[in-house]
Amino acid sequence: MRDGSPDGIKTLIDALCGADRPESILTWKRSGKVQNLLSAIASGTTPLSHDGLDQFEPSGKHVEHLRSVLLHHKAIPPRDKYIALFERWLDEKLTHVDEPDIERPVRQFATWHHLRRINEIALAGNSTRGPVHSSKQEITETLKFLQWLHDEHGRTIATCVQQDVDQWVTAGPTTRHLIRTFLVWCANSRINRSVSLGFRQAKSVRLLTQEQRLAWIRELLDGDSESLPYRVAGTLLLLYAQPLVKIAELPMAKVIVSPDGLALQLGVTPSPVPAPFDSLLRQHITQRHNLRTSGSDSPWLFPGYRPGEHLHPNTVMIRLRDLGINLLGARNTAIRELVTQVPAPVVAEMLGYSDQVTQKHADLASEPWGRYASAPRPGS
Repeated sequence: MRDGSPDGIKTLIDALCGADRPESILTWKRSGKVQNLLSAIASGTTPLSHDGLDQFEPSGKHVEHLRSVLLHHKAIPPRDKYIALFERWLDEKLTHVDEPDIERPVRQFATWHHLRRINEIALAGNSTRGPVHSSKQEITETLKFLQWLHDEHGRTIATCVQQDVDQWVTAGPTTRHLIRTFLVWCANSRINRSVSLGFRQAKSVRLLTQEQRLAWIRELLDGDSESLPYRVAGTLLLLYAQPLVKIAELPMAKVIVSPDGLALQLGVTPSPVPAPFDSLLRQHITQRHNLRTSGSDSPWLFPGYRPGEHLHPNTVMIRLRDLGINLLGARNTAIRELVTQVPAPVVAEMLGYSDQVTQKHADLASEPWGRYASAPRPGS
């Protein structure tokens, strides 16, 4: 290390040299892209900062992995990565829009509605991954709608009429309904107050039968069809009706160990962990993966491949879906069963849901099960 090098350089060197599995670091450093990146940082060509990493070319996984190492060891200040990715995505998305009457309102909508809302969520200490994902979907559908409006009718959002909205929504997939937020924002911004779109109502609720749910719980607790982390994640879905995003982001601090056993802080009231799931959860905690490559003190129940990050929700989703679990059906059935045994407000407090959601499931629990779609049992 050169004299006068930034403190972050020493921190990076210490982190790489202190990994429990040095062979993984050596393998990573053999990449030409990684060597160029490290050389640029060491020489000062690329500043050891978020902006420096953002500007480095070529960008890619090697840059983001190094950023994770630096963040985990506090060599650079924390930053909400999903907001940064969203801002970059938005600029790239709108760069290819040539029509000002399309680009301008979408950029304003993205900036003053979505980006402001996402920043508020981040400031409150909540995850922005889900909000960023839904924002990108709404912006993408809005761009499609405005392009169609321009090409087919020669109109802009300011001159759009209700017939245009009705035609767009009814003549395509259900994702077209995602323009509703944009239309509400346009009305509030006095861009166009003559068009509207109501909430889309789902025609059915996906469910498993209770027998199917119990069969999957037994499979995950006792079977060998998946590795330990995904068996635990799947059981959290089937027992506690937790969304996969929340499961992947569950910190170790939410696992409560007491003389009475294990509990999970999923909502306001801790939820006890029953046997035999408590044994499976303890086994997972003592054998957590991805802790030997400069991320040994990970705060997450499901550590990710990058230091300091949790497992990506899509990874969990793909593994459980490939196993054959109907994910939405499993979550709905878990809530439905719980609200038939415990008052809906109590379930809401324990699981971190709103009273409205649990009460809706309590109301629907009395309706005939035959009207709902179900998924096959394990092995069928």
